[in-house]
Amino acid sequence: MLVQIVLFDGFDPLDVVAPFEVLAAGGDLAGGAGPDGGAGRALDVELVAVDGPRDVVSGTRGLTLRATAALRPDRPGYVVVPGASGPSTAEPGDGVVTVPMLLARFAGSPAAPLLRAALDHPEVTVATVCGGSLALAMAGLIAGRPAVTHHLGREALAATGAQVVAARIVDDGDLLSAGGVTSGLDLGLYILERELGPRVAHAVETFFEHERRGVVWRNTGPAPLPV
Repeated sequence: MLVQIVLFDGFDPLDVVAPFEVLAAGGDLAGGAGPDGGAGRALDVELVAVDGPRDVVSGTRGLTLRATAALRPDRPGYVVVPGASGPSTAEPGDGVVTVPMLLARFAGSPAAPLLRAALDHPEVTVATVCGGSLALAMAGLIAGRPAVTHHLGREALAATGAQVVAARIVDDGDLLSAGGVTSGLDLGLYILERELGPRVAHAVETFFEHERRGVVWRNTGPAPLPV
C-alpha cells in the first residue's frame, strides 16, 4: 500500500512529518504482513508534489522538505493533504501571507483536479490534517461531506457546505480528516489500524510514547436523536 503525502508551498511541517514518521514506522514493523498475517501488503510512504520532485518550502521559518515524486491520483492507497502554517490573520494591504491565503492558493492550483481524481478513484482514500480539509473544501471537493479541521477554521469549513463534525478524526469512508496540527499523529495511527491492524498500530503508538486522544467519528450506524 502506498501513502502519498502532498507538499505545497507554505505547508505545515508537523502536518507532514507526524503522519510520515508514524506510517513509515508502521510499514517497517509490519514488513509485508497484512492484518491477517498474510504477505504482500507492505506500506510505503512518500512525499510528493503536484509539479513533481522539488524542494518545497514550508510556512514555518523556511523549513524545507523534498518531494521525491509527482502526485499520482491513479495509484491505489492514500493521498494525505496537510494544512498550511503562518499567521491566521493580517491587516489588509500589509503584504502578509496568511494561512487562509496559502490554502486558497493551493485549492486554486493544478492540485484541485488531481485531488478530485483521487476522490473519484475507488481504490484511493484521501486524508487531511488540520487545514487540509479546508483546502479541499475551498476547491469545491467535499461539499455536503462530514469533515473536521483546526478549530480556528471550522466556521470557514462550514461556510463551504461541508458538514463539520467536532471530532479528532472523521472517517467518511474514502475521506478521512483530522483536526489540529498534532492530530497528524493520530491520523497516521488510525490509518495503520485500518490497513495493518490494531497490533501494528499499538506497537507504533507504544514505540512513539504517544497516547491517542479524542474521538474517531465514523459515518456509520443510526443517526442519533436531537439532544
